[in-house]
Amino acid sequence: MAPAYSFDVLIIGSGGAGLGLALQLPEHLQVAVLSKSRLEEGCTLYAQGGISAVTDPADSVESHVDDTLQAGAGLNKPEVVRFAVEQGAAVTRWLTELGVPFTRQPGADGQQDFHLTREGGHSTRRVLHAADATGRAIEDTLLSSARQRPNITLFEHHIAVDLITAAKLGQTENRCLGAYVLDRRQKHVEAFAARNVVLATGGASKVYLYTSNPDTSTGDGIAMAWRTGCRVANLEFNQFHPTCLYHPKAKSFLVTEAVRGEGGRLLLQDGSPFMQNYDERGDLAPRDIVARAIDNEMKRRGLEYVLLDISHKPAPFIREHFPNVYARCRELGYDMTLEPIPVVPAAHYTCGGVITGLDARTDLPGLYAIGEVACTGMHGANRMASNSLLECLVFAMAACKDIAANIDAAPAPRALPPWDESRVRDSDEEVVVTHNWDELRRCMWNYVGIVRTDKRLERAMRRVMLLQQEIQEYYSNFRISNDLLELRNLAEVAALIIRSAQQRRESRGLHYTLDYPEADNSKAPQDTVLTPDLPKEVDIAM
Repeated sequence: MAPAYSFDVLIIGSGGAGLGLALQLPEHLQVAVLSKSRLEEGCTLYAQGGISAVTDPADSVESHVDDTLQAGAGLNKPEVVRFAVEQGAAVTRWLTELGVPFTRQPGADGQQDFHLTREGGHSTRRVLHAADATGRAIEDTLLSSARQRPNITLFEHHIAVDLITAAKLGQTENRCLGAYVLDRRQKHVEAFAARNVVLATGGASKVYLYTSNPDTSTGDGIAMAWRTGCRVANLEFNQFHPTCLYHPKAKSFLVTEAVRGEGGRLLLQDGSPFMQNYDERGDLAPRDIVARAIDNEMKRRGLEYVLLDISHKPAPFIREHFPNVYARCRELGYDMTLEPIPVVPAAHYTCGGVITGLDARTDLPGLYAIGEVACTGMHGANRMASNSLLECLVFAMAACKDIAANIDAAPAPRALPPWDESRVRDSDEEVVVTHNWDELRRCMWNYVGIVRTDKRLERAMRRVMLLQQEIQEYYSNFRISNDLLELRNLAEVAALIIRSAQQRRESRGLHYTLDYPEADNSKAPQDTVLTPDLPKEVDIAM
């Protein structure tokens, strides 16, 4: 019997990575793209800064590689960094050909060249941008193109419940066969069969109370891959964006790092600068240093925020380069052309994730991971600004190449067992989900945030384990919902973050602990790799 939903490639996630892959796959392949919210919703949509690439003759691949390795604090894989950086020009060329409206400026030869900005950690200007809404420009362009492709089927408001594997169906040779998917509007779970499945689900920043990312960043792909037996790595490295607007109605509105790249200064509330006390690069230091410096100043002085000031620049310059930030600030009563704006750090990027190779393959045959969900070795202990859009599109290209080359060898989609709801009932206590969601995120923010200690990590693990027990009991007895699935995944990833942090007995990059405040340079830096211990019994009902 043929499956109800059958595709050559099932892509879970509709951001830059997922759509980038869908558009590059051969048009004879049938491709499904799942989005658990609106199709355009995701971290790509809100990325303000840009995409880093070597496009200026005065720049070089070596310089971009060196900057990235320095920011990554010794944990980057040099061969991966070089692989991504060398393809930067090709990626930006592809985006330009698709119609992404990167900001231009008149060149010396009279041609319209890319306007390049500079961000923290970069030694030169190499960040292509579309004003201060680069992510939106990329997402809109990719989505518009995907809608025109007859071989791409877009599923809005569909959230993956779990991956379906051959092992879970009792077969000896394991492989990813598809996924169970909840149609949020119809409140019905369907089995999607596919020759290949690609996780493009983004990171897990919503595990923290304050984040710059949308509500979709709940670690779904990391959790699902972990439950199928895939290894994860370096999840202790969670990047906190240093400058999110501080306002009760702003909901952690991100203020692009390019503001500092164009001369913005971080100040205390009395107007005095402080970044020179933490790093010789001052306001242009990498994000880990800046976020930790702000966090330290806030805690030491009892501040609710610090100030970001670019008002010394001409007002037309500010409005031209940062139109969206300027408009949002004006809506909330701030005029960044006349005054500093209040900012705080917020969780922004998950540097670790599902372990993949240069071909984007995971440990499970038939399963790929691209974008923020993956740990490629690109970022190491700290992501350099605007390297993420580069990474997601480079590895979308890599996954495309591998899938296309091996598609004929992949088994055809097969009929899959239907989702079993015979032993569950509707919940009459949704407050349990709401309460546990809030408790988990507050616990992670207070105990596993920018600065950590062994005691804080122990406290966090005890609470997360208790929450996991309650969530699993709830999951086993009631019909699933979007909120329950996200909570289950967040709790899974929270435990993995804590375990990873407990194993790293040093401070490196984004992981800073008061118990081990220095980097351990007695040996070569090591990745933190976690391997799941899967149960032996077969679980057909997932």
